[in-house]
Amino acid sequence: MVERGDAAPLLRWAEGPAVSPPLAPDPQAGGRGWGGGGGGGRLAAEPPRRREPEELGPSEVLLQPGRLVLGDVEEDQVVAVFVVTFDPRSGNMVEWCLPQDIDLEGVEFKSMASGSHKVQSDFIYFRKGPFFGLACFANMPVESELERGARMKSVGILSPSYTLLYRYMHFLENQVRHQLEMPGHYSHLAAFYEDKKGVLHAGPGRGGSLPPVYWLPSIHRYMYPEMKITHPAGCMSQFIKFFGEQILILWKFALLRKRILIFSPPPVGVVCYRVYCCCCLANVSLPGIGGTVPESKPFFYVNVADIESLEVEVSYVACTTEKIFEEKRELYDVYVDNQNVKTHHDHLQPLLKINSADREKYRRLNEQRQMLLYSQEVEEDYNPCEEDLFVLFFLEQNNRIFQTLLEVSASQDKTLTAEHARVMGLDPQGDRSFLLDLLEAYGIDVMLVIDNPCCP
Repeated sequence: MVERGDAAPLLRWAEGPAVSPPLAPDPQAGGRGWGGGGGGGRLAAEPPRRREPEELGPSEVLLQPGRLVLGDVEEDQVVAVFVVTFDPRSGNMVEWCLPQDIDLEGVEFKSMASGSHKVQSDFIYFRKGPFFGLACFANMPVESELERGARMKSVGILSPSYTLLYRYMHFLENQVRHQLEMPGHYSHLAAFYEDKKGVLHAGPGRGGSLPPVYWLPSIHRYMYPEMKITHPAGCMSQFIKFFGEQILILWKFALLRKRILIFSPPPVGVVCYRVYCCCCLANVSLPGIGGTVPESKPFFYVNVADIESLEVEVSYVACTTEKIFEEKRELYDVYVDNQNVKTHHDHLQPLLKINSADREKYRRLNEQRQMLLYSQEVEEDYNPCEEDLFVLFFLEQNNRIFQTLLEVSASQDKTLTAEHARVMGLDPQGDRSFLLDLLEAYGIDVMLVIDNPCCP
């Protein structure tokens, strides 16, 4: 159980169409807001308070998988709200949505994961075209032969970014309970959509991508304690505790932009967090890095209906509850079953082995965590969080690797030696295969002169 919220940096996925804030609400409508704490599906009295710039400090860091950017707090935007139900005769179906003309094909399966009937409640992050979705699922016993003793529904929303979806977790949880107890009553959801709907910009060149900013300000003292475990940005510490030393294996695969698929039976919510955390391991903030590799894409939950779209992806991180994916090896490079990380590619097998440099990094990570916990106890006015520590730990590690590689590639002889590997925090022998893959993936022109221990 999580006893305290994590004060974590916002993370932004910059892909997708730009969205404009809606027009000012009608004063007669009461200016209703939508917070995350109302009970029984009731509307919150006030919207979440916006933080003023002076409250955020001189800068606010927005980390997105694969780059570091600096920007303003995002506006809340919702492009669709929907209710999905399980019909014993027809299966999963969208029973209601706004706007009525939006394409929600497949959402009925994304928002109600395969195997959900075995759990009482769950939440799911997913992608639908250029949008990201969050849905809350609930399963309620009923005395109805027509419904076969159980009523199952999901209530969800779509947004151009997953950054702020967590704000509506409690609202969606309340609304799905409301839908189970009073099916067919959509007034709260309709009012929510009218309050939060965004206006999509049409036309090319209007995307919301932000240019990378190539520096890392000191952020620890400017993080605000709003993000809790209900948002992916608050789960890095749990992620690393779950995988232990194997976090370094996932880190290497994420940095190489491999296709990573995580399997787990329901509930799937916490597994969506692991998807997000895998992407965060690959952050780099140096100029000139990453232009030749695809961005690390968090697909979150996928099912068999996503097979065609996954077939054309060269890099992604996703999770599923459907065991059949394990047999479809052409769809992934790395398969994670619980805490078991494996790959069917022979050339990637060496990356599955924990080496001495990996153990040293894991030791340093835990040492820094203990120092952090101690500082939290003795310095009441200084409350950095584990999220900052973990994200910045891997960001610094990645920057050190690529800084060294860029310096070597700019040198006259372009020779990468065992000493360079040690400077990068890598094992000259154990990470030789990883280095070769890294050089190829990022198109860095250096000559590796570290001997292969298998070939004297």
